[in-house]
Amino acid sequence: MADMEEELKCPVCGSFYRDPIILPCSHNVCLPCARTILVQTPEAEPPSPQGRASASASDYDYLDLDKLSVYSEADSGYGSYTSFVPATPSQKSPNGVRVFPPAPPLRHSCLTCPQCHRSALLEERGLRGFARNRLLEAIVSRYQQSRAVATKCQLCERSPLEAAVMCEQCDVLYCEPCQQRCHPARGPLAKHRLIPPTQGRVSKKLVARKSSTCTEHELENHSMYCANCKIPVCYQCLEEGKHGKHEVKALGAMWKQHKVVRDQICHCTLKLRQTTGLMEYCLEVLKDNDPSGFLQISDALIKRVQVSQEQWVKGALEPKINPEFDLTLDNGPLLQSIHQLDFIQMKIPSAVPPVPILQLEKCCTHNNNATLAWKSPPLNQTQIEGYILELDDGNGGQFQEVYVGKETVCTVDGLQFNSAYNARVKAFNSAGVGPYSKTLVLQTSEVAWFTFDPSSAHADILLSNDNLTVTCNSYDDRVVLGSAALSKGVHYWELSVDRYDNHPDPAFGVARINLVKDMMLGKDDKAWAMTEGGICKGTTIGVLLDLNKRILSFYINNVQQGPVAFENLDGIFVPAVSINRNVQVTLHTGLEVPHHIKQVKSSLSYSPNSKSKY
Repeated sequence: MADMEEELKCPVCGSFYRDPIILPCSHNVCLPCARTILVQTPEAEPPSPQGRASASASDYDYLDLDKLSVYSEADSGYGSYTSFVPATPSQKSPNGVRVFPPAPPLRHSCLTCPQCHRSALLEERGLRGFARNRLLEAIVSRYQQSRAVATKCQLCERSPLEAAVMCEQCDVLYCEPCQQRCHPARGPLAKHRLIPPTQGRVSKKLVARKSSTCTEHELENHSMYCANCKIPVCYQCLEEGKHGKHEVKALGAMWKQHKVVRDQICHCTLKLRQTTGLMEYCLEVLKDNDPSGFLQISDALIKRVQVSQEQWVKGALEPKINPEFDLTLDNGPLLQSIHQLDFIQMKIPSAVPPVPILQLEKCCTHNNNATLAWKSPPLNQTQIEGYILELDDGNGGQFQEVYVGKETVCTVDGLQFNSAYNARVKAFNSAGVGPYSKTLVLQTSEVAWFTFDPSSAHADILLSNDNLTVTCNSYDDRVVLGSAALSKGVHYWELSVDRYDNHPDPAFGVARINLVKDMMLGKDDKAWAMTEGGICKGTTIGVLLDLNKRILSFYINNVQQGPVAFENLDGIFVPAVSINRNVQVTLHTGLEVPHHIKQVKSSLSYSPNSKSKY
């Protein structure tokens, strides 16, 4: 019942219906809301206050609340008043009851439906002339109670479980274990009807519904059905009212006859389920990428869709009910969905894409980055869904995918310096993958160009000069790394000492990317560095990392300091420096390897030793 909650709410107040009445257009509205949206038009200007004050109490209609409501309730936005009634002090009748001034003479009263906006004229009885929708009122009551009813099993000995079903014949609530044990669906119990527990309890708790009374004769109950007007009527309507000469039928018989709507619902539900299943199957077929398999079944599938469409268009689902019961089936949304199943507009590639063409004038390398560009052949009519770019390892190894997408330009970062990479590209679509393009060789820079990396530096590090000059805020040693990662080739860079106060201990070398950055470089096993207390302002420190020989050497003012500092270096290394606020250094990169430098002995200290492991 939760799915129909919106059907149980008044279109004016948005709450559940209260005393719903049926408008001539068959829509419903709350009786209090009907009083709110009622529009009345006076026939003439209202009389003067003196005239109203002199009116007798017998002129007042105390019980006609429908007429008084137009002056006592606020306008809801659905109607507006066409006259204004001045305020007048209230009066008292001879028996002491407070009364209101009489309403001005009315030509007519009009009520506009808030859903279809059709207007209905009220008769002398006002809103009481509209029939009460007692069926809707009962459904609202059942729905509200069903949400509040808590049901427990009546056969559990201890800690009753939530009831799963209720037997209509036994009038007992069962949980699943008790139902299987005490009320199995076999023998004489097989004919018992099991219903949801909330439905059963609500039906027991509902107060006996009052018989529907006639709108014309409030003391009479509906007893017959007028076939001409298609409404229930009472006995007095046949004797005295306008239905006297109409064809009438027994109320109970017409009630059962009109309940064939249940068969119509079952029929429509079955047809909708079949059509929905066909649509889902068609969508799955369209997802498949097998051209030959699709063409084997496409003709038969198109015929099935056409037949299903013709059944809806030609009226195969006309209401299967008595002609006296007017029912219209809205199949518009389903027809719209069927019309959208268009096999002709689907583009299924008949062949794989051709070879992409590399645009050599746009392909280039910068430092250790490579940019590649390509395009599809001219006059190519084959559908292309994307491209795959592959590069080897820069050492003649296997190719690996580095990009998959629709773009025709790609830049690959983080390549190794002084390396030659082979690159190739191919296109793909739903029919398959096309052939590779020609192989392009990309040569990265022989020497490394890099700066200090602000994103990986300690928070106390200060960078300037386009991230080439570095100092520190703290008296403690802090680490800053270079922006290049090195794993092969021979690399040399220098650091010039711009400031050197109070004999600090700066350290220069290489490190792993995940080293500790709040202490001197080389104090853990993730850094290889040189420390020197004898350098001064203007000194140039050179660092030579030869990954072909797996060694690290240091230079001061172009003179190699002692033998090789570290050996057996493997993996990826990042240039690194640790300084404090008494030191400022500037980085110089992209330098030639100093093969002519003279080797001399020195009192430099190295940390850690060459046997340290990563």
